[in-house]
Amino acid sequence: MTTIAPSRMTQMTALGADWWNDSGVPAELGEAVGLGATGGTSNPVIVYQTVKANPGLCLPALDQLIADFPHATEDELTWKLIAVLGRESAKKLLPVFEATKGAKGYLSMQVNPKYYPSAEHMVAHATELAALAPNIAIKAPATETGIAAMEEMTARGIRINATVSFSVAQALAMAAGIERGLKRAKSAGLNADAIRPYITLMIGRVDDQLRRVAEAQKIAVTPGTIDWAGIAVFKHAHRLFQARGLPGTLLAAAYRHEGHWSQLIGREVLQTIPYNWWTKFNTSATAPALTLDTPVDGAILAELRAKFPDFVRAHDEDGMKPAGFLRYGATLHTLHQFLGGYADLLALVRGRMIPM
Repeated sequence: MTTIAPSRMTQMTALGADWWNDSGVPAELGEAVGLGATGGTSNPVIVYQTVKANPGLCLPALDQLIADFPHATEDELTWKLIAVLGRESAKKLLPVFEATKGAKGYLSMQVNPKYYPSAEHMVAHATELAALAPNIAIKAPATETGIAAMEEMTARGIRINATVSFSVAQALAMAAGIERGLKRAKSAGLNADAIRPYITLMIGRVDDQLRRVAEAQKIAVTPGTIDWAGIAVFKHAHRLFQARGLPGTLLAAAYRHEGHWSQLIGREVLQTIPYNWWTKFNTSATAPALTLDTPVDGAILAELRAKFPDFVRAHDEDGMKPAGFLRYGATLHTLHQFLGGYADLLALVRGRMIPM
């Protein structure tokens, strides 16, 4: 009798290491949940990619919204579409949410990226999105303004997921904001223990930033060294969070290669993995193992520190002050991409409203 070996993602789940599906397609999320995924993420860029890749699923829903709300603006219709997809994805996670009594099974939805300068606008939009389903977490950027907004969200009992985050300094500042928010929530009579916030570190975008710097400044780097930058940042943040008992679950995101998965497997953290990546990892030759506490090679760290001040800014707990988070290269690049993706999504909606 032939025994079929369990998939790599199922093996990862068996180790007690949770992972999420980073995709806007409900069917892909459902497939991930079947292999043990306990959450999902979305943002306007992902929604735009979803609509482009799955027109048969998304465009009829959009056309129906246009017919039902003939006087709605393109922005309003865009967020109605995001809400439709969000509710469907949240339903896929509801069994996990109910089975774990609200500890897991969340869909992260991102506030409008255009609101990044305004904590007030982010909080108002977060309140609307959180009302779409009982298992919604809200993504906002881990800038100085965004951290203030997420503190307020936490104080109001909204589960948050800090994004546009690349550094240990941002993770620590976010944990401090969460701590303040949880204290305020408890004082207001809310069940602070049930809020359980998330803090994302976009590890692949740390690597991307160093590659841009290396190319622009003609910095020679040992092949493969930059691949460890985001991993090193995440591992260092995890060590500090464990040692200090800080609030917030660290969440790895923005995958570029298999090491971003295989080197960060641990029971105390999460990984949110794009569908196209976890389906590759699922058939990998590498068997999952608990690698989170395995340190990065000292020679690799030394080269990164010597050649890239931006790595030091991301890796060291005092590498940046909150006022500098917005001006970090990876932050600027990501915000521009999120804003561009939102503009693309608006243009797509506009094209269905007033076809050429």
